[in-house]
Amino acid sequence: MSTPRDVVLVDAGGTNIGSVRYALERLGVHATTSDDGGRIRSASHVILPGVGAAGPGMARLRASGLVDVLRGLRQPVLGVCLGMQLLFEHSEEGDVDCLGVVRGRVRRLVPGGQRRVPHMGWNRLERRRDDALFAGLEPVAHAYFVHGYAAPADASTLASVDYGAPLAAVVRAGNFVGMQFHPERSAAVGARLLANFLAA
Repeated sequence: MSTPRDVVLVDAGGTNIGSVRYALERLGVHATTSDDGGRIRSASHVILPGVGAAGPGMARLRASGLVDVLRGLRQPVLGVCLGMQLLFEHSEEGDVDCLGVVRGRVRRLVPGGQRRVPHMGWNRLERRRDDALFAGLEPVAHAYFVHGYAAPADASTLASVDYGAPLAAVVRAGNFVGMQFHPERSAAVGARLLANFLAA
């Protein structure tokens, strides 16, 4: 990252905004938090963090007038955890329409056997497509997950995670990328992914 990055964290009520900000600071990047559409549009990179539920998250974005703002962004945009799920068309969590910049629907995880819900802990990322996000990562990489809803792996999936079925762990649709896990809690793997996103 030879040029300065003007990174904005979208204030959608997610409780992990602070931890994402600290992860960016460890990379030498100071991010601001905003729910102002003009400020978000002017950023070089936009991150939509989220820990919570899809219904309240989308309600917060609508109340702030950010739905069309986010849909119209052309700079790199990263959705983290719930923020990734909000990039999809619909979520079963609250039966809510989401941003729709990534095709597909987010569904509730179903427990079974040794699989508990929520899916919590370290799990392996299975790469499905090459992407600049993976530059410098070892072929075998693990990330830290905490989620009770997920999107099935499909054509937009760069990396999946096996939790009874292949689930989308990293997705891309043009300038929009999403990480279902928490890069800010995924040690060196998460730091590398964030750095690669900021290098775009």
